Amino acid sequence: MKVALGVTGGIAAYKAPEIVRLLQDRGIRVQVIMTRAAQEFVRPLTFAALSGEKVITGLFSSGEEQQPNIDSAIEHIAVAQAIDALVVVPATADVLAHFAQGIASDFLTTLYLATTAPVVVAPAMNVNMWNHPATQANLEILRQRGVRVVEPGSGYLACGMTGPGRLAENEAIIAAVLQALGASQDLAGETVLITAGPTREKIDPVRYLTNRSSGRMGYALAEAALRRGARVILVSGPTTLTPPGAAEVTRVESAEQMREAVLKLLPLASVVIKTAAVSDYRPKVAAGQKIKRKGPMTLELEATPDILKELAQRKESQIVVGFAAETENVLENARQKLVAKNLDAIVVNDVSRQGIGFDSDRNAVTIITLGEVIDVPETTKWEVAQRVLDQIARLCQNRKHPVKA
Repeated sequence: MKVALGVTGGIAAYKAPEIVRLLQDRGIRVQVIMTRAAQEFVRPLTFAALSGEKVITGLFSSGEEQQPNIDSAIEHIAVAQAIDALVVVPATADVLAHFAQGIASDFLTTLYLATTAPVVVAPAMNVNMWNHPATQANLEILRQRGVRVVEPGSGYLACGMTGPGRLAENEAIIAAVLQALGASQDLAGETVLITAGPTREKIDPVRYLTNRSSGRMGYALAEAALRRGARVILVSGPTTLTPPGAAEVTRVESAEQMREAVLKLLPLASVVIKTAAVSDYRPKVAAGQKIKRKGPMTLELEATPDILKELAQRKESQIVVGFAAETENVLENARQKLVAKNLDAIVVNDVSRQGIGFDSDRNAVTIITLGEVIDVPETTKWEVAQRVLDQIARLCQNRKHPVKA
């Protein structure tokens, strides 16, 4: 997803870079549009460095060119069509008035008229300006048009006065943006512990046993849970993926390391999602030196700990969801694991199918709970993550408000 972040000329503009970072933490691309007045408070270079995107500072290209650049003259249309939301932090009384009255005098106000994406504004201004009937009338117009207004807080203002007009807290702004993007906050207040990726079991200093898990499913769940308001703790085996910035990450290598990390973190969690493909076996004895090739070799293996089963045995009020990769008797094997390991739900996929599961961005799964079976046809792992979290959100709701017999 991509949002345009409008930054206008108020003292609260210095808080906008943190909004960029928080949105990026949730996997959202941000392109910043600055008014001329905003550039008196924060330099465009700050936002360019943080966002990795071009910062737009005017309706037409600037510099030594004598004639406007045709591409820049219609750039507001291109941006308007590319974004999933327009967010303005801070929103001054001036820009609110321009939005309400449809006055397109710069890039930001022109973009507002050109986009059909949801709009979120976080006003910040002097208390008297906020309370002025003109400002309140403009806000009412915007609300009637569907603009989400993140109400300012009250307190000591930069002008020395006290009262409403202070920029809302970051959490409130981010929540409003996520809602505008259609990211439900149904996991707000939950702490979700997710395991992801493979494990490696040492044979000697240069060799190990592992599997084909890329970690994509677990990382997609981590990002999706963050967008839905959860605190996310991610325990990750070796993978090349970059975790969401807001996730609390613990990196491990072996099954035993993953077990220790998960059991240590379990008391913090209200939901556990076990997507990691933990090696079922490890060498009984790992060689201290590289094993030289001398012909046929027998490797004696022993079972690794069953982390999922131990988690379910130790759980108190936590919801525990397992993942299972099967190649035959898929649903039967999954149901047996659901009961045997005392899980609240299990997500199973047939890894014998080509083009999905391991080494792919796509998957097809079946979500099984004690009372329901939900088939998720082949789709992206991001969409699978959303469907899994839909069921987890229902389980969380039932935990808070159990159905009476």
